[in-house]
Amino acid sequence: MTTPRQASEERDASAPRPRGGAAFLLAQVGAHAAGRFAERVGHLGLTPPDVGLLRMIAGQPGRSQRSLATDLGVVPSRVVTLIDNLDHKGLVERRRSTEDRRHHALHLSAEGHRVLDEVRQLASAHEDDICAALDRDQRAQLTALLELVVGQQGLTPGVHPGYGQLSRKRHP
Repeated sequence: MTTPRQASEERDASAPRPRGGAAFLLAQVGAHAAGRFAERVGHLGLTPPDVGLLRMIAGQPGRSQRSLATDLGVVPSRVVTLIDNLDHKGLVERRRSTEDRRHHALHLSAEGHRVLDEVRQLASAHEDDICAALDRDQRAQLTALLELVVGQQGLTPGVHPGYGQLSRKRHP
């Protein structure tokens, strides 16, 4: 004999689940991927914003804190705090700018380069895990489609929009 609870569970199991539209699915996968990535880099003592800054500095060695603030869409004082954290961990070096002695040029330290190499390996494994349901062609197609959306939405390629939220949150 089936109990009322079992009958309810059977109905729930056979009921179609809401699927959501593309925007919802992007948000769902994005939140999941961001959380998993944070866990992975957390084992290195880093946060996703730390990783983004390391990538940006490695991509343009010698850039100023002000240029980072502009690209990230945050106030310069916020970047100072973020860079202080990376400097304290020995990952970033501030060097006097040769063009303007009032400013510092940012460079990765030897340890910063080593850690970023490790992050790249983690990021590659992370992407493989997130996209495991797709074959190579599907993955390339998804990437191309998402790049179109990024461009149409006016997002800065390679810069996570979450940095703008960092300036509005309280951080230690």
